[in-house]
Amino acid sequence: MTDSDDLRDWLILLRTPGLGARRIREGLVARGDAASLLRWLARHADALGGEGRAWIEQPDEAALAHDLAWLAGGDQRLLRCTEEDFPPQLEAIPDPPAALFVKGDASLLLRPQIALVGARRAQAPGLANARRFAAELSAGGLLVTSGMADGVDGAAHEAALDAGQPTVAVIGTGPDRVYPRKHHALARRIAAHGAIVSEYPPGTAALVHHFPQRNRIIAGLSLGVVVIEAGRRSGSLITARQAGEQGREVFALPGSIHNPLAEGCHALIGEGARLVQTPDEILSTLAPAALELGAELRARLERSEGQAGVGRRKTGPFDWRQDEEYRRLLDVMGYDPASLDALVGATGIAPGALSSMLLILELEGEIASLSGNRYQRMV
Repeated sequence: MTDSDDLRDWLILLRTPGLGARRIREGLVARGDAASLLRWLARHADALGGEGRAWIEQPDEAALAHDLAWLAGGDQRLLRCTEEDFPPQLEAIPDPPAALFVKGDASLLLRPQIALVGARRAQAPGLANARRFAAELSAGGLLVTSGMADGVDGAAHEAALDAGQPTVAVIGTGPDRVYPRKHHALARRIAAHGAIVSEYPPGTAALVHHFPQRNRIIAGLSLGVVVIEAGRRSGSLITARQAGEQGREVFALPGSIHNPLAEGCHALIGEGARLVQTPDEILSTLAPAALELGAELRARLERSEGQAGVGRRKTGPFDWRQDEEYRRLLDVMGYDPASLDALVGATGIAPGALSSMLLILELEGEIASLSGNRYQRMV
């Protein structure tokens, strides 16, 4: 079977009415691959409802052709849960997606992330806080992830990009749609310098129930969620509570007791969220988890790509100073600014693994992250 055949089988599964991510994952475990699962579904009519059976018997070829045409575009792919670079953070959440449509740099999903969310109709102070926290958290080594909604989400994405850092947008439409429409220019910037992520196939419109579903992915990708400004009925509270259920850190900014858009943050603080006033509080809280994730991802990528030192399983805390590749990376860097691409070329280390190594060195104070996805040795 060719990869294009496997891709088509996956697209049929993802579009099958009534199947869903959980049953796709269970079916893949039981049957081995997408083609075998499709054959099994075709033989077991009672496994699906009428609409699902009709689709398996005669898929909409025009829809599949549209999906394949989108995937043939530059920097656009279907990231399947069976692939080695599928984000391991998502494996531990309830109802993880079976696959993600990604436009942009999919390796960014492996980096330690912080979700910034809040009100769509945020006030000027809330937008200012979103920009400040996004810029400083990005500079501190955490990749900003949000939902590309109006208000806090858009401000956070823009601030990260303006600081010369990538950002990830998880959306509730197909990857070829932009919602709200005013964010077309922002979407182009994110795709060029970050990644747009969706579990919905191309052409999928914005439906109300998609947004709580995408919120679980925002929370799941991130080490923590920061709620900047939110009313009591804000969708941001769904993201925050999902993060808490997933074992992530939840942070909330306090506001005036007279501001309705502070009520949601105050409610979260009352439920146990961390009250924060500065980005440094978040960075210091998440630094150990970021170091652990960076080391875990690097080891995973090394194993999958057959690099030197694969298969080593370390016990106790990870100590980069004892790792030959970290010492080689620092030697290659010198003290002049270097881009990620240049370091990949000089070291031969895969981008995902290298990003994790750079994050660890940044958190240890050995290097600094500069605009334009560049790094400089400091010590």
